[in-house]
Amino acid sequence: MYIPLTNSEKIILEKIAAAANKLQIDAYVVGGFVRDKILGRNTKDIDVVCIGDGIALAHESALLFDNTPHVNFFKNFGTAQIKINDDHSKSEDAFIEIEFVGARKESYQFESRNPVVEAGTLEDDQNRRDFTINAMAISLNQNNFGDLIDPFQGIADLQNKIIKTPLQPEATFSDDPLRMMRAIRFAAQLNFEIEANTLSAISSMAKRIKIVSGERIAEELNKILLTQKPSVGFDLLYKTGLLQIIFPQMTALAGAEYIDGKGHKDNFYHTLQVVDNICQTTNDLWLRWAAVLHDIAKPATKKFEEGHGWTFHGHEVVGGRMVPKIFTQLKLPQNEKMRFVRKMVELHLRPISLTKEDITDSAIRRLIFDAGDDLESLFLLCQADITSKNKEKVKRFQANFEMVKERCAEVEASDHIRNWQPPVTGEMIMSHFNLPPGRNVGIIKNAIREAILDGIIPNEYEAAMAFMIEKGRELGVEVR
Repeated sequence: MYIPLTNSEKIILEKIAAAANKLQIDAYVVGGFVRDKILGRNTKDIDVVCIGDGIALAHESALLFDNTPHVNFFKNFGTAQIKINDDHSKSEDAFIEIEFVGARKESYQFESRNPVVEAGTLEDDQNRRDFTINAMAISLNQNNFGDLIDPFQGIADLQNKIIKTPLQPEATFSDDPLRMMRAIRFAAQLNFEIEANTLSAISSMAKRIKIVSGERIAEELNKILLTQKPSVGFDLLYKTGLLQIIFPQMTALAGAEYIDGKGHKDNFYHTLQVVDNICQTTNDLWLRWAAVLHDIAKPATKKFEEGHGWTFHGHEVVGGRMVPKIFTQLKLPQNEKMRFVRKMVELHLRPISLTKEDITDSAIRRLIFDAGDDLESLFLLCQADITSKNKEKVKRFQANFEMVKERCAEVEASDHIRNWQPPVTGEMIMSHFNLPPGRNVGIIKNAIREAILDGIIPNEYEAAMAFMIEKGRELGVEVR
């Protein structure tokens, strides 16, 4: 079968082939590169398997490229890596990453995350691959250079859009349980179906995901979340039972409860819709995580009120408190990314709530001040959160939301509140009243800020100083 390669890819493969020939070892391109080239997808990663020493092949190959790229190698794993500059620019996108490894076969003890590895043949290497579409190889050998080696009919599965394991799925998933999540991730990324036996094995073996490290699970969750339609992946995680094990707080959103004929929406599928909606407007992984977590506290705050129905009062506040714990649990970063997600969860109701009341400049100022540089991100989340089967209701919410955005733009243009700091600082308060750092300084500083946000005084130095002196008198603080 013809594999569509670029000129630079052909040159790269020919050089690796020449290096393999010099070492008198067989070599093959395998895995994702082969799959993606057949699918017409861009790829910057090439995996090379050789029947011999992969590190030696990497060093020999590097000598054939301009400026002799540095070889990163990991002797314990028998792998090596070089980066080739594809178009001689400084852009990271210009680099092609090539990984070399000797063909091997692996076996796992049942409760172990680490395989027992020994040298093997190309057949052994293809047998241990996760899916048929990743088990194809292109020969780099002189006698059949460029030939496709496809023992498991991966081409047919690509054409039929099927995810299937090369061996019995129980064996494949037992060897590395993360492959269950990878099957779901590929289904979401490629818009493929998981073959029935393979899908059934994921459900029956879901508990085995517990032996996989949290970091590897987080990487797959992030990749699912970065697809065009993450709901496909999360729905499969839910239906196979994997999500209950790795992220039970999210599965707690599922289902609707009815009392006296009054029910609430299924917040799991609402969340998936919000995630899909936001993916149409942003590629920001952390804003997508905010969409996943925006209603995460609804199960904890759900209450039925007679004569009213179901309520979830304070779920944005409780949800914000849950974010650091969930990030820790999922091995996601405990840094500004987490703080951004928490902020979005805590603020996600604010713009929508302003559509239900007469909007005061004070309320708008507070929203702009609290959101700061993340105001546009918050708007994207709120926009995505407008979901209903009632098209007229959606249309009405959209119109009200646009009004809030316009008012924010007007108030920001006149008041410049975003990332604003009061004109009187804590140092100025301490100097004026000859105060040490302490409670009274904080009270006066906060009072000035609140007065400006509420429109009691203008955002000006003189007005703030006069208010400061008045507040000092109220507290019994005298100028010394």
